[in-house]
Amino acid sequence: MFEGFTERRIDANGVAIHAVVGGQGPALLLLHGHPQTHVIWHKVAGELARHFTVVATDLRGYGDSDKPAGVADHSNYSKRAMAADQLAVMRALGFERFRVLAHDRGARVAHRLAVDYPDAVEKLVTLDIAPTLAMYAQTNEAFARAYYHWFFLIRPAPFPETLIEADPELYIRQTMGGRSAGLAPFTEAALAEYLRCLKTPGAAHGLCEDYRASAGIDLEHDRADIAAGRMVECEMLALWGADGAVGKCFQPLEEWRKVARRVTGHALPCGHYIAEEVPDQLLEEALPFLKG
Repeated sequence: MFEGFTERRIDANGVAIHAVVGGQGPALLLLHGHPQTHVIWHKVAGELARHFTVVATDLRGYGDSDKPAGVADHSNYSKRAMAADQLAVMRALGFERFRVLAHDRGARVAHRLAVDYPDAVEKLVTLDIAPTLAMYAQTNEAFARAYYHWFFLIRPAPFPETLIEADPELYIRQTMGGRSAGLAPFTEAALAEYLRCLKTPGAAHGLCEDYRASAGIDLEHDRADIAAGRMVECEMLALWGADGAVGKCFQPLEEWRKVARRVTGHALPCGHYIAEEVPDQLLEEALPFLKG
């Protein structure tokens, strides 16, 4: 699915991060969401690699990256820790500055990366999220029904892990297939890869720890940013699916403008999984922005 790309395994703060690297030109980091891996980019990676040196990673706790046991306050799965992983990966590959295109959980990591390391992130594109703090603060019934997993996955271990591990395929198909587009956007090869990775030891725990951190320590970090006036300083493009819960339950651009100084954006004609639902439209929007 990533012809011409090279697989790498890079030590980042004591955690091995799996990546595929291809193309040439300025560096572009791609970050995936839940419950997926870097494979979400397989429909757009080839075209992106014509313009950039593309680095597509698996987040800590996901895919073929390491999945350390969570600590009591979940800080080793905070977006701050996960962002530091990605910075270490890019520096190990020789890139001090880079652009970022990120979806879902990866976009939350990218948000933190841009705030914590403003000298490293040149441009940022987020796909189908509003800021984490805004989404938790404004949770209503419609959002809770659509994003039930936000509240299921944060229950104490080992409850959600045990249920996911009992039938990983059911979890994949219900979680991803339960969105507006169903399972239609996903190739069989991609689905098989997502399932393989979710079956690996520690995978269910890793994704739960990601969400537990977002419901606790990540919110503390976000509130501290607001109190200190820290914002996303780089130019930012926010895209979301017109048929997804984020666009229906929140005002994404309005929320991003509260935490980012230079942000534009709009909805695309799709649901949550933008890179797999409408890859051509994504490239039409993201490429001119990232290249400019």
